[in-house]
Amino acid sequence: MPKQVAISLTGEPTLYEPLGELIKTFNKKGLTTFLVSNGTLPAKLSKLSQEPSQLYISLCAPNEQVYKRVCRPEFPGAWAKLNETLSLLQSFRCPQVLRMTLVKDHNMTNVDEYAKLIEKANPTYIEAKAYMHIGFSHLRLSFESMPIHSEVRSFAEALAEKTGYKIVNEATESRVVLLSRIEKPIQFGNN
Repeated sequence: MPKQVAISLTGEPTLYEPLGELIKTFNKKGLTTFLVSNGTLPAKLSKLSQEPSQLYISLCAPNEQVYKRVCRPEFPGAWAKLNETLSLLQSFRCPQVLRMTLVKDHNMTNVDEYAKLIEKANPTYIEAKAYMHIGFSHLRLSFESMPIHSEVRSFAEALAEKTGYKIVNEATESRVVLLSRIEKPIQFGNN
């Protein structure tokens, strides 16, 4: 019996019109919901009829130039929309996470610019994780584009220094580091 639902992966979940109703249905069944968005539809996020248990926004670039190169947005103005979403995050009652997929030699620089975006969003958590060379990504990026855990950890330490967030957890095998602005992180699914 599943206890958690992640609403993410292929496509942008906020394009699904009855998303709030879907979240509400999952919640009624006692499921924890994690919504992962690229942040390019802030109006849809702001009008959700039901918040998820936790909201993830992908932040994979420190500035528009890197964003266009790394994310290759399908429509103009995507960077501005993402920034609008970052400004909107504090209006959510649920915990918010900025999820940063780090790609070696692509987006692991400009920590100062990332820090400014984090300050704007003021999320509960920051998840710094390595790009993994799996699925269709291998058509765009090389195996060497995957940072090792120590590189992810170094990046997270630099972010912590610039933002005041604390490193609260990490998984070496998954190459991920979790930073938090709250003293005692909220944990889901520990029963």
